[in-house]
Amino acid sequence: MVVKVKTKVITVDKNNIKDVANEAAELLRNGEVVAIPTETVYGLAAQIYSDDAVKNIFNVKGRPQDNPIIVHISSINMLKELVTEIPETARVLMDHFWPGPLTIIFKKSKAVSDIITCGMDTVAIRFPVNEIAQEIITATGIPLAAPSANLSGKPSPTTAEHCIYDLNGKIPLIVDGGSCDVGVESTVVSVCGSKPTILRPGIISLEEIKLYLPDAIVSDTVLRAVRDDEKVESPGMKYKHYSPNCDVVLVESNIDGFVRFVNENAQDGDYAMCFTEEYSYLRIPYLIYGSEDDPEEQAHNIFGTLRKLEAYGAKRILIHAPDKAGKALAVMNRLLRASGFNVVRIDD
Repeated sequence: MVVKVKTKVITVDKNNIKDVANEAAELLRNGEVVAIPTETVYGLAAQIYSDDAVKNIFNVKGRPQDNPIIVHISSINMLKELVTEIPETARVLMDHFWPGPLTIIFKKSKAVSDIITCGMDTVAIRFPVNEIAQEIITATGIPLAAPSANLSGKPSPTTAEHCIYDLNGKIPLIVDGGSCDVGVESTVVSVCGSKPTILRPGIISLEEIKLYLPDAIVSDTVLRAVRDDEKVESPGMKYKHYSPNCDVVLVESNIDGFVRFVNENAQDGDYAMCFTEEYSYLRIPYLIYGSEDDPEEQAHNIFGTLRKLEAYGAKRILIHAPDKAGKALAVMNRLLRASGFNVVRIDD
């Protein structure tokens, strides 16, 4: 049970960033949880050396106990105490993508609690590029465990307002750093197997990683439901995630097929979530989440758009599915899980 607390919201600017980081750090060192901005989505942070603090993340979010949490660092020195080794594949990824929206899965050291890793011998670690996140981690002096700062299963938060909506009265502090640049969670790559493997796609695509690690692959779980008996090394794999409080249908089709499907199957309370190119032909209310050819725009907007449609009172959201290649794979992965794999495929 989460005890109701008074939640303070502080907006960060260039003049107060150090003071805000120190205020957040004091809370974190004392075992509290704090919502902080990163370049991907807002994170619900706790210092990793307090099991009670990490447990509080699970309690606040209502997070399943078998869903591991990513650890965030602000220096390579922090990494060394968390892992048993740094394979050459990891060094390549670190050299090219850290700091940034990439999480690497290593074999964990004894310094990392089993609560964070859900009993597995691996740990997911990220070095965010967001200046506010770095300042807070550095001021705390301790790596931070931080899943997304939302209620479990709901669309991830990309603004402080999203965090307030989900977590007001549940945590002592929300640090408002504005809208997140990327809008979807980090790419997660495991370097613990025979090949570097993407377990969760993000804005750093397979094609970009293969420029430096040509044998990198994508796990088949990215585009399918994970079985109940499967263990997962990465968050965002096993459960229905990112979903508003209504039915979600993902429609795989070209633009003409999507418009026809929506117009022929519309019900009261339906909204469409669509691309810029198709809006003028739809007969139901809609919101645009980007251009069909711009996956970065789609990624930036999907969670905010899902939250808006829920606020509008949508009973069902019909979403035009993005591509499955390149950066768009991250968007498709999130929407598959938001819909609970409720997918309509239309072949024209």
